[in-house]
Amino acid sequence: MIVATSYPFLEIFWTMLIFFAFIVWIWILITVLADLFRRHDTSGFMKVLWIIFIIVLPYLGVFVYLIAEHKGMTERAVKQQNDAKAQFDQYVQSVAAKSDPTEQIAKAKQMLDSGTISQSEFEQIKQRALTSA
Repeated sequence: MIVATSYPFLEIFWTMLIFFAFIVWIWILITVLADLFRRHDTSGFMKVLWIIFIIVLPYLGVFVYLIAEHKGMTERAVKQQNDAKAQFDQYVQSVAAKSDPTEQIAKAKQMLDSGTISQSEFEQIKQRALTSA
């Protein structure tokens, strides 16, 4: 019982609030630094100046960067997401089957003739090929 009275509920709540605020701060700092290093429209010298500003005055530096570069950060993030989506879509198209229904039915017929599949399986493959067309 001594532990419960020496650390009341409001102290626990305050500690949790400070902890999560620190986590949010780290997240914002990493986001800003990641955006800064990904930029191709600024020189290395300007990046160094931003980093020094963020190290010397961390809160002010990050908040000034967010205010000054918020539109550019958004545009770069959207561009990166679109590039990743396009790359994923290209990958999916490259590995997806690109055969038309007649090829699928012909392959299934060969498998039926060789005895690999049964007549009912052939009919299922044929039905799927015709419905996906």
